[in-house]
Amino acid sequence: MSSDDKERIARDIENLVEIFNQSEWEEMHLKTDDLEIFLSNDPTASLASAAPVSASLQTSHPAIAESNDVSVVPSSSSDATSARPTVQVPEGMIAVTAPNLGTFYQAPKPGAAPYVAVGQDVDESTDVCLIEVMKLFTPVKAGASGKIHEICVGDGTMVEFGDVLVIIDPS
Repeated sequence: MSSDDKERIARDIENLVEIFNQSEWEEMHLKTDDLEIFLSNDPTASLASAAPVSASLQTSHPAIAESNDVSVVPSSSSDATSARPTVQVPEGMIAVTAPNLGTFYQAPKPGAAPYVAVGQDVDESTDVCLIEVMKLFTPVKAGASGKIHEICVGDGTMVEFGDVLVIIDPS
């Protein structure tokens, strides 16, 4: 393994720890062919007591898709889950949700115009935001035609899989 590869892996691990620290998860277990990481907010927890690794990290980004054996199991306490704000999607509206955990960005780069604004017309292929995790950026498409009714997440906010990002009025 080259020193560049080792540095990249070290940065990726640092980013993963930062994401974990910003989340409401109690534990996280990541396992690849060559690496196993267990993070916990419980000082008495151990890898032996961790839940078995079973949920695959799903993404369309080719850099992660190359590694088919990456698994992540977030474990939240019921208190942390219930404390998470819930977005109510009005009847007849369409929710665009986070395809994975990461940081929500409204614009393609700092200082650029946001992808969408409230009241803007969109179609299925319109990019509405980016989700970044470990320096990998995933564009999120509207998936439906209509007008942007609400942007539910602030720029630079950490989101989890399934969080409502944008609400579209299809009428």
